[in-house]
Amino acid sequence: MPFPDRKHRRSPKITTTHHLLPQQKHDESDSAVDGASFSGAVFNLSTTIVGAGIMALPAAVKQLGMVPGLILIVLGAFITEASIEMILRFSRACKATSYSGLVGDAFGGLGRTLLQGCIVVNNVGTLVVYMIIIGDVLSGTWSDGVHYPGVVEEWFGHYWWIKRSFLLLLTTLLVLAPLISFKRVDSLRYTSALSVGLAVVFVVITAGVAIVKVINGSIGMPRLLPELVDQASFWKLFTTVPIVVTAYICHHNVHPIENELQDPTQMKSIVRTSMTLCLIVYVATSFFGFLLFGNHTLDDVLANFDADLGIPYSSLINDVVRVSYCIHLMLVFPMVFFSLRLNLDGLLFPYAIPIAFDNRRFFSVTAALMGFIFLGANYVPSIWDAFQFTGATATVSVGFIFPAAVALRNTNGIATKNDRLVSWVMILVAVSSSTVAISSDIYSIFSSDNRGGR
Repeated sequence: MPFPDRKHRRSPKITTTHHLLPQQKHDESDSAVDGASFSGAVFNLSTTIVGAGIMALPAAVKQLGMVPGLILIVLGAFITEASIEMILRFSRACKATSYSGLVGDAFGGLGRTLLQGCIVVNNVGTLVVYMIIIGDVLSGTWSDGVHYPGVVEEWFGHYWWIKRSFLLLLTTLLVLAPLISFKRVDSLRYTSALSVGLAVVFVVITAGVAIVKVINGSIGMPRLLPELVDQASFWKLFTTVPIVVTAYICHHNVHPIENELQDPTQMKSIVRTSMTLCLIVYVATSFFGFLLFGNHTLDDVLANFDADLGIPYSSLINDVVRVSYCIHLMLVFPMVFFSLRLNLDGLLFPYAIPIAFDNRRFFSVTAALMGFIFLGANYVPSIWDAFQFTGATATVSVGFIFPAAVALRNTNGIATKNDRLVSWVMILVAVSSSTVAISSDIYSIFSSDNRGGR
């Protein structure tokens, strides 16, 4: 029996543009009533994609070598686009206006709840990591007993107000709180455009530094193929798959963006445009990042910009890169938070009116979530390890397992032979990448424990 999409299904009395939102008064301006534009939707979806994952891609290319690494990044984009296309097509067939509604139609209430739980876990983990990175950039971090100063400490020196918790509190109150208070995802289109622009700035700076160093002969030819010296190095190649898979996850925001479009039939083109834009950014970042730092590329390439780059104005360039990336994450934050709030509300209040109609519930859920994320990033040191495990399963489930399962279930009889083939490929990629990621995390934890016990 199809599971009704009670909270998010379009009503014939409410326009598809504003079905999650209070109706606008008739005397308001056209700009308030009109749906979202093509460009605004492209920027919002692209911002959802390009988060912190971009900084791990050069290290993935280092593991695989330049050629296989770039090929894997391109394949990741194609598989992700295929999964989103299936979500959109099957949603129209069952008239679902949310991702959870689509899964509920195929698998009932249990399936819907599982998906919402995965999105909540994935998005909470993502936002906690974003806040940790923002704190590292602003206030600095400690590693193996060594303090690495943040940009605020470098600029102003040691004062009581440069403490991590205080700077994150200011960031939350002055930047994040206003941005997460919007009830329409389209309201974030300008900040999303700026976020994408800052990602491009990072690419341009990295490319510029790499080209200067190639010209002056201080860097050589990058390694094109993987370096296999033993069995461990061979298995380590597979740890790059989860990195690339999670770098494209944006499925949880596809329906909120589509629901506000002036012309929902544009969504397929919006997805393709966003994927193309993000693919260009990812390939350029990976290519020039690995070209610039070579075998010294760190797991988070942002950390490479803490050292002398060997060119004039190196310190200034490092600060520009770190600050622009920090602002980029602040602007990505509300996009991820938007779908987090919708899905947590769906879990807690499955039969209530849409959250945008209930101000008390909207601000209560928003404040509770923001408080949990803030506390997790500041006062729970082991939370990153916990989210490494949950992220390895929840993220790939949202991106690949659920879309593939919906296509294979085929409740509306529209799945093609190609859909079934792609679905099995997605399941294979998801299961293998999760297994590798979890095994790698367990091995790393036990290895560090053994070293610490000596």
